[in-house]
Amino acid sequence: MGTPRLDRQRFRGLARRMGLALQADVAFDELADGWSEPHRAYHTTEHLLACLATFDDVRHLAERPDEVEWALWFHDAIHRTRGGGSEEASADLSDGWLARGGAPDDVRERVRALILATKHDAEPPTPDAALLVDVDLAILGAEPEAYDRYEAQVRREYRWVPGPLFRRKRREILGSFLTRPRLYATDAMADRLEVRARVNLARAIAALGGGP
Repeated sequence: MGTPRLDRQRFRGLARRMGLALQADVAFDELADGWSEPHRAYHTTEHLLACLATFDDVRHLAERPDEVEWALWFHDAIHRTRGGGSEEASADLSDGWLARGGAPDDVRERVRALILATKHDAEPPTPDAALLVDVDLAILGAEPEAYDRYEAQVRREYRWVPGPLFRRKRREILGSFLTRPRLYATDAMADRLEVRARVNLARAIAALGGGP
């Protein structure tokens, strides 16, 4: 099966709605190249397309839906498995295009905050950030077969990490999600995915050789 292709027309329409005076096709090509890098296994065009499809279902909940969608296009545009800083670099890439397109400073600041929220290391600062984070984490509440595929893909992205270290770090990450009072900030996503996400996380932690 080939790599799912991104929708150039959709991105052009987004840039147009945001009033950006930029070469949308050039930006799109840069994004498509980034999301298609060979080292990626989960953070691919398939993930972005899944995020956009999920967002389409909850778009009406966003205060500034076009800004949330733009942040989704860019949130993993740069993905480094060594050294960190991927979210900051992705936010910088987005900001460069917004600046060239003439976006106001407040738009650029909000979009940067949205992308940085996908670090998942703090409470999302705004309702739109909470919605975007929920969309990004929708995979946690996927059907078991899809969730297991996600775990296998993450392992492939970090295949250079020795097995015992990977399992320990992965248990810590998954456990940190499971200990949260609530995984999904929005009622719409929590009602749909919360219960299944908790089952998936507990099952994955057990498979890694440790309990929650």
